[in-house]
Amino acid sequence: MAVEIKKIGVIGSGQMGSGIAHVCALAGYDVGLSDISMERIESGLASINGYMARQVGKSLITEDQRAAALDRIKPVEELDLLADVDLVIESAVENEQVKRKIFAQLCPILKPEAILATNTSSISITRLAATTDRPERFIGIHFMNPVPLMELVELVRGIATEDETFEASRGFCDRLGKQVAVAEDFPAFMVNRILLPMINEAIYTLYEGVGSVESIDKAMRLGANHPMGPLQLADFIGLDTCLSIMQVLYEGLADTKYRPCPLLVKYVEAGWLGRKTQRGFYDYRGEIPIPTR
Repeated sequence: MAVEIKKIGVIGSGQMGSGIAHVCALAGYDVGLSDISMERIESGLASINGYMARQVGKSLITEDQRAAALDRIKPVEELDLLADVDLVIESAVENEQVKRKIFAQLCPILKPEAILATNTSSISITRLAATTDRPERFIGIHFMNPVPLMELVELVRGIATEDETFEASRGFCDRLGKQVAVAEDFPAFMVNRILLPMINEAIYTLYEGVGSVESIDKAMRLGANHPMGPLQLADFIGLDTCLSIMQVLYEGLADTKYRPCPLLVKYVEAGWLGRKTQRGFYDYRGEIPIPTR
């Protein structure tokens, strides 16, 4: 069943979901943005509005483009309102059980030819697809954060993903102006398979007292020419997300080199998740971020 992608559904209105809705709307797609509450959806819409306003200020888009794109994004309080979409992109928390629950609710609603995609950064596409009624029309479309700024999308097919689904998804990414890197369905794919162990090692370096938060980040910024230090980046990603990805790597590949650092576990248990909670490896509650160790 061929499908022409015209209307998009996005599940999750957080940093990633709102970013995906943002780029889809600017590319001319009609978008339904869904979350567990209207309050969260409104927060996502406010973020999109603010980011687009900054793009106008930098002359990256016009005010008319901004107004038209915002008009294309509609809040979706009930999943039933996504019955006519051609592509749904799930961008909920990086938790397999949460994602499975969403797919169980979505599948009876969607039309048979609709493509179901996940923005997961680490979880098996094949395994997630097997929980749905359309594994052949299921695919991983992994956007990078922040979505409007980052050019790359990892496109990951499961063992059952049909060529037609893959090609339609690639065409969708092309229309967004993104560069596609095709990844095989292994734990954490490519970007996070390489990036997260580096971040985890930086946390071990802090845990073992080799350097302070400030010195570790400075070392990687100035010594390896990274745009931000690994601990600052961990805070930006979210320490809970970092831990989830490391756990997927550790369990999926059964190699001790992927064991999450105990200090990362401790921060997550404390609820210090990075920027989104105002504390992580840095404290963001003041005017200037201050290292917490």
